[in-house]
Amino acid sequence: MTGSRFAGLGKADHGSRATWLAPLSIVIASLLTLLPFKASFPILPPFGLMMLLAWRLHRPELLKPWAAVLLGLLDDLVSGQPLGSAMFFWTVSFLAIDVLDTRIVWRDFWQDWLLAAGAIALCLIGGRLVAAPIGAHVDTVLLIQILITVALFPVLSRLVARLDGRRKSR
Repeated sequence: MTGSRFAGLGKADHGSRATWLAPLSIVIASLLTLLPFKASFPILPPFGLMMLLAWRLHRPELLKPWAAVLLGLLDDLVSGQPLGSAMFFWTVSFLAIDVLDTRIVWRDFWQDWLLAAGAIALCLIGGRLVAAPIGAHVDTVLLIQILITVALFPVLSRLVARLDGRRKSR
């Protein structure tokens, strides 16, 4: 008995669920910017970016590098950022994490959090440089938004782990 009938037991079922759940959860997170939220300062974290990074760091094989372009386009369309800014910065951060992932032999949660913090800072600062004039005084608010987003990343990382329903394979 070769055990071929038991090969991949539960893999196809679990893999197919995560295959559609990851992009769907990123789209839903990007759509959160459409909820009516009144604030005197724009400090709402980019939930779509956070969810993309959480899925990438949790399950690297799940999303292809070109997925960041399409998901960034959707985020640009709903968030009001200049068209192409999230597409570019999300893809750059996604590819940078891919390159660093090949260099880092072993990662733990703190390193994932540091990688996500760098990617979040890159995307938010890059989006500020593209969307706002250089003379605009938004740097303090941007710093607060970066700090809030980085502080909330573990919550979304835990949510992704629960949505995935399996332990990290590292």
